[in-house]
Amino acid sequence: MSEPARTAPFAPFEWMLSSRYLRARRKEGFISVIAGFSFLGIMLGVATLIIVMAVMNGFRKELLDKILGLNGHLLVQPLESPLTDWKEVAERINAVSGIKLAAPIVEGQALASSPFNASGVLVRGIRSKDLDGLASIAKNIKQGTLEGFDEGQGVAIGRRLADQLSIHAGDSVTLVAPRGAITPMGTTPRIKPYKVAAVFEIGMSEYDSSIVFMPLTEAQAYFNRSGDVTAIEVYTSNPDKIDVFRKNVTEAAGRPIFLVDWRQRNATFFNALQVERNVMFLILTLIVLVAALNIVSGLIMLVKDKGSDIAILRTMGASQGSIMRVFLITGAAIGVVGTIVGFLVGLLICLNIESIRQFISWMTNTELFSPELYFLSKLPAEVDVGETAAVVIMALTLSFLATLYPSWRAARLDPVDALRYE
Repeated sequence: MSEPARTAPFAPFEWMLSSRYLRARRKEGFISVIAGFSFLGIMLGVATLIIVMAVMNGFRKELLDKILGLNGHLLVQPLESPLTDWKEVAERINAVSGIKLAAPIVEGQALASSPFNASGVLVRGIRSKDLDGLASIAKNIKQGTLEGFDEGQGVAIGRRLADQLSIHAGDSVTLVAPRGAITPMGTTPRIKPYKVAAVFEIGMSEYDSSIVFMPLTEAQAYFNRSGDVTAIEVYTSNPDKIDVFRKNVTEAAGRPIFLVDWRQRNATFFNALQVERNVMFLILTLIVLVAALNIVSGLIMLVKDKGSDIAILRTMGASQGSIMRVFLITGAAIGVVGTIVGFLVGLLICLNIESIRQFISWMTNTELFSPELYFLSKLPAEVDVGETAAVVIMALTLSFLATLYPSWRAARLDPVDALRYE
């Protein structure tokens, strides 16, 4: 028997045969159905992975922006003695390179009430110039104004709190603190009405429904702070380099202090997000894996069905490599096209995810992304190029690996046996 003629890898006839095997005919209808489901599985798996990872990234980024936009990257607390020298300490910290803002604050819990409702709140005393420096507040004023915040006895409250209490800018809100004036009969609650100077909306329901900003001097009087503050919130230019800033702030403070950074304050929350993200990636990868296994079963059935065709091709001079490449192209085409379509579908949905959410909510008349449950007022999606590329490469790799065994089986098929049992 003469040696089979060598053909160039991926010759035109190999592509032609692969395309013919992918086309549905009555005889191979069931095989084409399997190929179709494999294509859908890979497409949906890739699209779902891209969408879920983008939403998880967007969720983390939005929460990080909102949390760090209101709370400092570093919290400077007093050690050994109260922060009565807070002005000097804040000025020294502000002079440190990379520090955007050092804001002295007075914090305390109170009950906010109106003639219509009441709610527990966190009152935060802050200077007007520091409040103007918080872009998450100053740039998101929905009603009223922050002008003259230090001069009057007005407060700034969140949009959800205002809705809950059924009040607007210009109305009055009554704050009740459990620790008020000390009398011979004991400590009495402090009850005082304040005008609502401004209503802000950060976009994070936890803050919009529970934060009340008050002028610093008024907060010191309200919470019985005799010239000192609770802490100093420090905002840096780069939260990821917080360890460098910790050292510089400690040196600049010039007094015993206790520092807590944003990672320590939110460690449990962001660690839970990271774990959930990793688990979701592993679970959704199984969808792509199942679709790749469908390619294996479909190709094995195709090889069995095309046994006589393979035998005839071998006797006509086709090499084992040619036969293997025919089925490699057939199986890989399903995976490649499915991955590309899934990538495009996932990208399209990510770019319009909030519009899709609103449409589905309108169609079903339900709240799909409740701000009270998920903290944010809209569904975010942040497509990460590296992660998306990893998803695409993983899908392509699984699709290619799924074709190796059936293609090898086809190449190893003995032409004599194939024709004998046909």
